[in-house]
Amino acid sequence: MPRVKLFYTDTFVLPLPPGHRFPMEKYARLRERLRASGQFADADFRSPMAASTEQLCHAHVAEYVARVCRGDLSAAEIRRIGFPWSEGMVERSRRSAGATIAACRIALQETCAINLAGGTHHAHADHGEGFCVFNDAAVAARVLRAEGCVQRLAVVDCDVHQGNGTASICAEDASVFTFSIHAQKNFPFAKAISDLDVGLPDGTGDTVYLQQLAWALDQVFARARPDLVIYLAGADPYCDDRLGRLALTFDGLAARDEMVFAACRDRRVPVAVAMAGGYAHVIDDTVSIHCRTVLAARRIFDPLLG
Repeated sequence: MPRVKLFYTDTFVLPLPPGHRFPMEKYARLRERLRASGQFADADFRSPMAASTEQLCHAHVAEYVARVCRGDLSAAEIRRIGFPWSEGMVERSRRSAGATIAACRIALQETCAINLAGGTHHAHADHGEGFCVFNDAAVAARVLRAEGCVQRLAVVDCDVHQGNGTASICAEDASVFTFSIHAQKNFPFAKAISDLDVGLPDGTGDTVYLQQLAWALDQVFARARPDLVIYLAGADPYCDDRLGRLALTFDGLAARDEMVFAACRDRRVPVAVAMAGGYAHVIDDTVSIHCRTVLAARRIFDPLLG
């Protein structure tokens, strides 16, 4: 039976100094957890091609892409990204964007596909920030539009932080509808303007979050009429996330995923998923949240693939 395809980048190592806040090991743990679940075959896991310079330049300024690739960023630019520059950083960033491009293409054929990384929504056209170098959702949206694969897309961003880079890159692009539901007082402190923003107060829990999301999804599909959704399924709205400020439980996050996937399924709109953020005090909590997102997609969409 066909299954939802998963694109992984955890074999492309990003060297980080000891004690760095970004939990890179979550990606390898997620793939291991999914393999151990018995829900996927080896062929369901695919290593993506790196996004080409031409593809990256659909969303990013060519000069910025070139300086990233040759290691010519200033110290201030590197601090803003939050990662030290390395060849591994460049390769992983290219592969992460390539994984979302590939997931979008497969989703258009098979309803749903997943990037087990990605969601780098703070990267702007001419700079990176907040652990984001290249904006995989914006790159993928622009590439698919340029290739004529879709006419309209919607980015449904449920990371706890506003998708300011995506909103900024796509601000003048009527073919890409950007929606972000996030903690209003969290990073980035100067928000961009998405096509639809839902900023929530600190401590918002499951009930209010899900009510707001249900209302917003109706707005997204009515206004965007998308041929494809790119869903950023951040684990960081979790109540014990170090960089969160919201208070969703495991069950609340699972209900969020179900709601997004059901909205796409019921409207027969393909969806490509990226994992986005997750910084729980216990890293296995983040891995569990991401794992449940993937298994929810399989449960909802696999019956449609047969």
